[in-house]
Amino acid sequence: MRTRAKLAAVSALTGALALTALAAPAAQAADSGTPYTLDVSFSNFKIASAIKVGTTNVVSAKVTYTLTHGTGVNITADDFFTDAFLYRGSYPDDTNELLDDDFSTCTATSSTAATCTGTVDIHPADGDLTNADAGSWHAAAEATAFNGQDPSGSSIDYSKVGYKDQGALAATLVQRNSALTVNAGPEPVVKGKTITSTGKLSRANWEDGQYHGYTAQPVKLQFRKAGTSTYTTVKTVTSDSYGNVKATATAAYDGYWRFSFAGTSTTPAVSAAGDYVDVK
Repeated sequence: MRTRAKLAAVSALTGALALTALAAPAAQAADSGTPYTLDVSFSNFKIASAIKVGTTNVVSAKVTYTLTHGTGVNITADDFFTDAFLYRGSYPDDTNELLDDDFSTCTATSSTAATCTGTVDIHPADGDLTNADAGSWHAAAEATAFNGQDPSGSSIDYSKVGYKDQGALAATLVQRNSALTVNAGPEPVVKGKTITSTGKLSRANWEDGQYHGYTAQPVKLQFRKAGTSTYTTVKTVTSDSYGNVKATATAAYDGYWRFSFAGTSTTPAVSAAGDYVDVK
C-alpha cells in the first residue's frame, strides 16, 4: 500500500520527481529543526459526490480547490508543491488515505489566491482499499515550500521548510463498484403466459480482486414496452445468499425486462441492460 509523503518535492536541479517522507527521527529533527507552519489555507474543495472503484482499473477523481496564501509565499517557485488526498476516519488520526499520483496545478487568481486542480488516484489492485473502507471519506489538502532547501540532501535545514495541511474540506463516498445481469424468457412467449427473469447482483471485493454476490438486497424487476423509453417497476425481490435474483411476471406486450438496484452508501446503483422478449 502506498503511503503519503508529508513533505514531497521535485528536485530543481534534475527536474526528476523525488517523493520523500520528511517525517525525520527525533534526533535528526532536533539537529535540523522542524518545518514551520506555512501561511496558506484551503477552501472551495470540489470532488465527485461518489467514486466507483472496481478491482483492477486505476480510478482518478478530479479535485479543485482554492489555495489562499500570505504575500511571503511564492506559489510559482519551483520548489513549492501542493496536492490533495482523501482520508477515512478523523484527520490526522485516520485509518487510511487515498493519494494523488502527481502534484496539483495552480493558477493565480490574485496576488494571494489561486485555483488548484489535481486528482486523487485510487489503485485497487495495489491494496489501496479493504472492503471495510467502502463508504464515507473526507478530503484534505497540503502544501510545502522548500525555500531553496534540497529535500534529498543530508544537510537540509527543516526549520526553513514551510508545511501546512488541512482536513475536513469536503466529503465523498468511495464505493465498491456493482454489476447486475438479467435473462428473461422464454423467448418468444405466448401472451398471458409467465415470463421468468433471472440475474445476479454483485460488487467488487477489494481484497481478492473479484466480484461476488451482494446478498439480501432489494432489486426491482422493471419493464419497458417496445417503442417507449421509460421503465416501470413491476415488483421488488431480494437477492439470495449468492446475490442471485429471480422474478416472474405475466407476458402482455413486446418489450424489455431488466433488474435495477437503487444502491447503498457502500455500493453504487446499477441497472441491467434490458432483455427483449417477443410476445406472440
